[in-house]
Order: sequence, then C-alpha cells, then structure tokens
Amino acid sequence: MNNSIYSINKGINNSIEFRGLRAQYIWYFAGLVLALMILFATLYIAGAGALVCLSTCGSTAAFGTVKIFALSKRYGEHGLMKAIARKRVPRVLKSYGRRYFQQLTINISRHEK
Repeated sequence: MNNSIYSINKGINNSIEFRGLRAQYIWYFAGLVLALMILFATLYIAGAGALVCLSTCGSTAAFGTVKIFALSKRYGEHGLMKAIARKRVPRVLKSYGRRYFQQLTINISRHEK
C-alpha cells in the first residue's frame, strides 16, 4: 500500500501564503494592484505622458509593496487586526455617578431570589 495514488494534503489547516504574504495581506496587495491599474488608466486618459504614468505608478507600487511586506513581517497573520483592536479599547473607564452601580446591585439582588 506504499504506492498509493492519492497524495496527502499536509497543509489543510494552514492559512494561504503567496510569496511570503499571509492571510489578509494578500488582499491588501491585490487592492494595491487594482488601485494602481485605475490610477494608470486615469492618468493616461487625462493626457499624462506614458513615462509620467509609469514613473508615478512604479514608485507607488514599490512603496506600497515594501510597506505591505513590512506589515506582514511585523504583525504576522492576525497581528494587525489585534493591534487595531487594541487601540480601540479604552485605557480607563470613568464613572461620575452611582446610577449604574445601583442598577447593577438591583439586578443582582433580583436574580439571587
């Protein structure tokens, strides 16, 4: 049975990876490519020269690619979403009244009976 014709997929639970980009960074890169195509078409239709279009889109593509790969390397697969979520959590909760605590104790006492 060693000569099985079926191959085993060993990466069944791994996230997709494309040339070092993992997870949502592939979508960011695809969005960058789509935005660059739209930018090139807009500039070309507006009458800018081909060299201007290529230099603008080329420099933007180089900067965007380096930035996306840097984010992928720094944060990893889910780290960017965690970093964004961490910024949205307040550092301190302030309450200047007792109303919420009184309602909390009333609700707790009702459930204890």
